[in-house]
Amino acid sequence: MTDRPPPRFDDFSSELFEQLVVWRRDVRHFRRDPVDPELVDHLLALACLAPSVGNAQPWRFVKVEEPENRVAVRANFISCNSDALHDYSGERAKLYATLKLSGLDDAPVHIAVFSDHATEAGHGLGRKTMPETMDYSVVTAIYTFWLAARLKGLGVGWVSIVEPDRIKSILDVPEDWAFVAYLCVGYPQEENDVPELVRYGWQDREAWEKFVLKR
Repeated sequence: MTDRPPPRFDDFSSELFEQLVVWRRDVRHFRRDPVDPELVDHLLALACLAPSVGNAQPWRFVKVEEPENRVAVRANFISCNSDALHDYSGERAKLYATLKLSGLDDAPVHIAVFSDHATEAGHGLGRKTMPETMDYSVVTAIYTFWLAARLKGLGVGWVSIVEPDRIKSILDVPEDWAFVAYLCVGYPQEENDVPELVRYGWQDREAWEKFVLKR
């Protein structure tokens, strides 16, 4: 229990937060400059302050540092990416083939993120009817990490074109851990407030009003 008074966020703080959200991007192009391990640990500590169902804190972060593990992950990505290309045809296929969909080769930091379904923390509170909230909790931690990294000038890229079971096997994690994300982290080659997939013509951003319904 802290005796410190809560902070008061003024208009300037709000403006900075809005800029942070706008400038957080899914980075694919990284510089190879090393990232201070203490900075990475600090960001992970902030990520672990994210909310979680029943305070279960199911997030598990695996720093992927062994070269053979990175090679295996990259091989799985290449295989999955090749399969995904076959889902498209014509101009869409040509465009897909030009997209850079991972930063696996250049990002100095790789982190695999899992949800521990076997944890006894939280004593099952809040997830009897919606057990998937465990994984949702992990996603909140990932987004917290993402925003915190952007504050420090780091970019984060979420690599989703991999097979969860294969990643679990490569990293030899417990069976009860569910794979959620593979993150590439490093200093970006460029910074832009427009998503790369928008800039390359894959998909425009929709107006936010489209996603808000009234019943």
